[in-house]
Amino acid sequence: MPVKRLPYASVEALLASEALAEEDPSTRALIAALRHVRRRREFSRAEFLAMCRWKSPRAAPHYRRNTPGRIRRASRAALAERDERRRIEALTSLSGVSIPVASAILTLVDPRRYGVLDIRVWQLLHALGAVPGKPAGRGFGPVDWERYLACLRPAARRLGVSVRIAEYTLFHCHRRFQAGRLYDPVARRGRAGRGRACHGPSAVASSASVSTGVSRAGE
Repeated sequence: MPVKRLPYASVEALLASEALAEEDPSTRALIAALRHVRRRREFSRAEFLAMCRWKSPRAAPHYRRNTPGRIRRASRAALAERDERRRIEALTSLSGVSIPVASAILTLVDPRRYGVLDIRVWQLLHALGAVPGKPAGRGFGPVDWERYLACLRPAARRLGVSVRIAEYTLFHCHRRFQAGRLYDPVARRGRAGRGRACHGPSAVASSASVSTGVSRAGE
């Protein structure tokens, strides 16, 4: 079982009780270097490769298959889109870009509104009963991304922090509550869903702002 039984009834209760994580300095520097992307509404091939490598360097050969023109078109489509599903799908159209990698791109470009869809954070949310399905935290699709945002955004807003800091705090909490190895099979809990579930995908389907637009350092 990757996560021990948690002493919290909800995501909000956990985040209110745990010390908020501070951003890793190298990640903070990368976010600062990408600050212009939201205004420009596109990113370059070099910026794309840096963001992808930050999340998952192992897929670097796949990332490099994308031409500058293809990256520019996908980034423009994603950052101009208001619908979160279509936004993430524009990014996953690029070679090597999975839902988690696309989530990392959006997080680095706009950490106030996005957090990385990570195996650790999803496992923790599932253990809290906040998200349905995929207890192992793998094999994500666009609907999982929408559910993820529907959980993290309200919790971050109540705390007055960015979605990235809420996500990063949950990431570190998982490390503390982890039981066994990260990729061990997850047995079904007898009381699955005991916590309060987050709102469904419709809560974030059209909430994106037009202006949005290393392995994970410290993670």
